[in-house]
Amino acid sequence: MSGTLFEDAPRDLLAFERRAMRRGCTAIAGIDEAGRGALAGPVVAAAVILPPDGDFAGIDDSKKLTARQRDILFDKIIGQALAVGVGFGDPLLVDQINILQATLHAMAEAVLALKVVPDFLLIDGISSPDLAIPAQTIKKGDSASVSIASASIIAKVTRDRLMVALGEKYPQYGFPLHKGYGSSAHLGALAVHGPCPVHRLTFRGVREHVRGRR
Repeated sequence: MSGTLFEDAPRDLLAFERRAMRRGCTAIAGIDEAGRGALAGPVVAAAVILPPDGDFAGIDDSKKLTARQRDILFDKIIGQALAVGVGFGDPLLVDQINILQATLHAMAEAVLALKVVPDFLLIDGISSPDLAIPAQTIKKGDSASVSIASASIIAKVTRDRLMVALGEKYPQYGFPLHKGYGSSAHLGALAVHGPCPVHRLTFRGVREHVRGRR
């Protein structure tokens, strides 16, 4: 195993990967989601397996980064990761099985999309998808693990780009600006237009405006 493993990552984002490696794990996937609290659009999860000798400078919790920083790091992660997988829980699924279960569905889908089979999962939060792979959940893991932080960037950028595309289809809601979250502009548009097919009808802020839709 390379002695340079993860040496380019910030020191405070290394501990969980190194601990897993000391137990013999060689393909460690970080998992995170984006869009869990939004009123519209899917919840998106990403799984990322990083290489042992990559350049991880700048990688951090996506919420701490600007949109431009996320875009740059997205390309950097995609360019060097051993594997990247993305999964989705669409709004209808969220309404059918609730946001937690839709998030776990998206996480499982992201892991199954990896071209390298992971032997350990580091998961942001306190809940884990039902997969036959050893896993550790970490509260605020996107600030504690370089693998999870990488997944947070992939999930966030993927979802933001999707919401921009949905804004072209449903321009009255302003999705490119608020990405489906409950901004005052979004709530105002809902009051005027009601929800569209990509809104989560069970969420407060949306359900009040359901008038026989879907």
